[in-house]
Amino acid sequence: MIDLTGIIAISGQSGLYKVVAQSKNGIIVEGLADKKRTSISSTAKVSSLEDISMFTTGEDKPVSSIMKSIYDKEKGGACIDSKADDKAVAAYFEAVLPEYDKERVYTSNMKKLFTWYNTLQTTGNLKVKESDVKDETTEKIVKAAKEKKATVKKTATKDTTKTKTSTGVKKTAGVRKTGVA
Repeated sequence: MIDLTGIIAISGQSGLYKVVAQSKNGIIVEGLADKKRTSISSTAKVSSLEDISMFTTGEDKPVSSIMKSIYDKEKGGACIDSKADDKAVAAYFEAVLPEYDKERVYTSNMKKLFTWYNTLQTTGNLKVKESDVKDETTEKIVKAAKEKKATVKKTATKDTTKTKTSTGVKKTAGVRKTGVA
């Protein structure tokens, strides 16, 4: 998966932006290509790249995993130009994501994805997240350690019998109550 946190696309404006801060009336963003900071109104339509997904024949596929497939195919390099022929773009996209829904994913969607990928690649914002495999193995190790600790606690039992006096009152250790405040 590609790390797309904080990267947004703004409807009506070309390019990708990185969220810098929040202002009173919206957000302050910085263009990835030109590094110019601008204020975006809270009424503007903003889409976070990590929330966007594409239609497939099964479950929808997030853009970050599709970009990871492109990254693996190109070994971190740039992908096909978005201004290439429509048939070439469709063929390249099918090589990257063979199970995409051919009726609902348009060539314009593919071109926009390739534009975003190339923008992230040229600006140096194309970062791969830590692999989920490492997270799963870490969780398994932690779980095994907890289970081992729990079995050790069960085997080492304490003597919990309470000592009683002849009158049936539990002995207390500590400060004696004298009745004076």
